[in-house]
Amino acid sequence: MRATMTPQELADRFVNKFGSLISNIRVKEWCEGVKKTPQKTVWITVPRETLNDVVAELIAIDYPHLGVIAAADNGDQIDLLYHLQVFFGGKHEEIEVVITVEVPKSDPHVPTISGLIPGAVYSEREKQDMIGIIVDGIPDARRIFLPDDFPEDVYPWRKDEKGIPPSMVKELWKVGRPTDRAVPPVAEPEPVQKSDTEEPPSGGATE
Repeated sequence: MRATMTPQELADRFVNKFGSLISNIRVKEWCEGVKKTPQKTVWITVPRETLNDVVAELIAIDYPHLGVIAAADNGDQIDLLYHLQVFFGGKHEEIEVVITVEVPKSDPHVPTISGLIPGAVYSEREKQDMIGIIVDGIPDARRIFLPDDFPEDVYPWRKDEKGIPPSMVKELWKVGRPTDRAVPPVAEPEPVQKSDTEEPPSGGATE
């Protein structure tokens, strides 16, 4: 039977292991839904040079499930958020660990973690496509969502001058329907038949 940890114990282990290299450490626990299902999250921010060491430490605790690598354009930097879950499958034991890496736009490089978690390469390729991160050491750098002829140095998720330019935006509402095609038939809705014996809703006003 594998050993589990509390979110605070998990956070403390990272602090003891990496000290001042990690920051913005937060532990959050709450309940969701009618059944009040416990949710547990540990947030930490790490420098990109320490990313693989932190992921390796998480693997040493319990091999994680990688949910997604999210990304946000925050002005001069891009924040990458690695959402991983440990103790996956244990009843009320799962803990989500969110590792944030702040990547400057002036040097948008981050190391791949695919050597530790092979499936990460797909989410890493998406970040290269959509927000302009350069993943060093990625074993497969091909585009994954954008076509090969998509303009270079244009990234759909960017909010700056490298985002989608107005010239690439096609406002479909302005296009209209082609005049050389038949209008598809639309079935008329059948009228609702009301019963003569139907009673008014309870509590309604009467004349």
